Amino acid sequence: MSQQLQGRATRPQTTYTQDDFVLYRDARRFWLGQPGHTFVGRVERVWRHAGTGKVFCDLVELSANRHVGGVDPDYMRLLPSADAMADIDTAPLAEPDAGAMSPAAVAWLRRHLAQDRSKLPAQRD
Repeated sequence: MSQQLQGRATRPQTTYTQDDFVLYRDARRFWLGQPGHTFVGRVERVWRHAGTGKVFCDLVELSANRHVGGVDPDYMRLLPSADAMADIDTAPLAEPDAGAMSPAAVAWLRRHLAQDRSKLPAQRD
């Protein structure tokens, strides 16, 4: 095995499913230095090429609502929901100042409280 291959980091094989959110990098555009080479997308379809057996994905680029077909999953990374929700999950609810929370955490908390208002004790004047 060559020295170059030994130093390479290996990543675990990820299985993608419909509606997963991913970060995709168009390798050709990236290596040519062209703009728009990396974007967030949603997996629309996962399929296997009949001749080669290789797996490909069809994506929808979220910012432009553009279909991108035949994407090689080697150039995709899963965007876990835990990462997207981290600011809400770690919101400092004990802080008296709501400014210490991110806007997303405040919005989620307000929506949650509005939905569960019937479960709260009646306010006294």
